[in-house]
Amino acid sequence: MKHVHNLFLLIILFSCHQSTTTGQVLRGRITPGAEQTELYWKHIEGKKIGLVVNQTSTIAATHLADYLLERDISVVRLFTPEHGFRGKEDAGAKVSDGRDPKTGLSIVSLYGKNKKPSAESLEGLDVLIFDIQDVGVRFYTYISTLHYVMEAAAEQGVKVIVMDRPNPHAHYVDGPVLKEAFSSFVGMHPVPVIYGLTIGEYAQMINGEAWLSEGIKCDLTIIPVSNYLRSDQYILPIKPSPNLPNNLSIGHYPSLCFFEGTTLSVGRGTTMPFQIIGHPGLEMDFTFTPQSTEGARYPKHENELCTGLDLRNIKPASALDLSYLITMHDEMKSRKLPFFNDDNFFNLLAGTDELKKDIISQKPLEEIKASWEKGLIDYKIKRRQYLIYD
Repeated sequence: MKHVHNLFLLIILFSCHQSTTTGQVLRGRITPGAEQTELYWKHIEGKKIGLVVNQTSTIAATHLADYLLERDISVVRLFTPEHGFRGKEDAGAKVSDGRDPKTGLSIVSLYGKNKKPSAESLEGLDVLIFDIQDVGVRFYTYISTLHYVMEAAAEQGVKVIVMDRPNPHAHYVDGPVLKEAFSSFVGMHPVPVIYGLTIGEYAQMINGEAWLSEGIKCDLTIIPVSNYLRSDQYILPIKPSPNLPNNLSIGHYPSLCFFEGTTLSVGRGTTMPFQIIGHPGLEMDFTFTPQSTEGARYPKHENELCTGLDLRNIKPASALDLSYLITMHDEMKSRKLPFFNDDNFFNLLAGTDELKKDIISQKPLEEIKASWEKGLIDYKIKRRQYLIYD
């Protein structure tokens, strides 16, 4: 009997360990909104549906479009964001309208000539379902697509349902709050770089803060994630875009994406995107050579040997880490090589021109981060009313 008791304890301990390491804690399996059909079926049955989706929009192994069509839901049209319906297009590459060969449905690109659904594309629709995996970083453009989808739907009287999904960066808030003068598609709202909201919570903030044109409100329903807490370490089952292939890249992404506004490569065109940093003019121990690949057809410094930093064995911090920017800026400066690009893209990513000025003037890291504190405190107070999972 004692052996049975001990075995029972071991099983419990093993189960606890497994649940914690996979993001499925003792309270039950983390279940994205799309899988909880009982919560939204009444909103879509008998209605004409448009889907704002990409490769992450799945119920288990089945794409949401296929799942709904198989159950006689009238899916009329597909809309797709940056990287396209299959999630294979380069960052920044224009995505064309098309047709899904499997379902025969037309695909309207929201990252081509239009970033906002036209009145014509919404004609005849009763409901728009938005189901896209976000990563919780301001310059990741899916939240900008969400804004325009909500705005167009509000203007045309179409209901929006956001199928919520966990945010791998929901457990912290950091970075400068965007200033209005630096608003763009890589940052539309006055939020920090890491804003600590799921995409459903973010949709509530867009509505609640009256960020849509002329303060118009969207008829919005959020289908929440079940058994999820903000502190859960959630590993995405499908890569959200071509150059975020795994949890390590996703973890480093908030800190390394700033390099897109510099002359340095972050590993696009390698198997290690957002895990490495380098430039052909540096002389450091680690080397890599970017090459044209799917999702990175024209990578920075293509076919050039770059040297720099290898971050594959460094655990990403739950904070915005500026040490890499400062280190590589100083390395480039010591070799009299240009660090920032000539355009304004770095400032658009930062949401301010202060960060660039601070790096150039070699302001201490602690002072740079201290300059964000007031904005972060005010933002966190505003954010509280939109939280679902705390």
